[in-house]
Amino acid sequence: MGPDNDVCEVNAVDKKKVRAVTKTMLTEHEAKSLSETFSVLADPTRTKIIYALSKEELCVCDIAGILGMSVSAVSHQLRILRNMRIVKFRKESKMVYYSLDDDHISTLFKEGLKHIRE
Repeated sequence: MGPDNDVCEVNAVDKKKVRAVTKTMLTEHEAKSLSETFSVLADPTRTKIIYALSKEELCVCDIAGILGMSVSAVSHQLRILRNMRIVKFRKESKMVYYSLDDDHISTLFKEGLKHIRE
């Protein structure tokens, strides 16, 4: 078996399938946004933060303690996650608590984790 065995040996386009998928194809904006979302998850520290927040609402100090990192380093990562709408925060008195932005993020993360654990 050579390196080209993963390519069709004939050039035969199924026009019906191509039309069906083309009708529902992602827009450039959607493709870019989704790609950016996944790229944010490509960092192990941010992945750990998301995992921690999938378990519990936490303040920056809690996350820093869990990860063994400085509050400043965690804050930087949380800012990136917040800008990508992966996490949100709420302020309570002098404390700021972080959680996942919505159930979609939780579902996406859980499905990805299930995939790698299989």
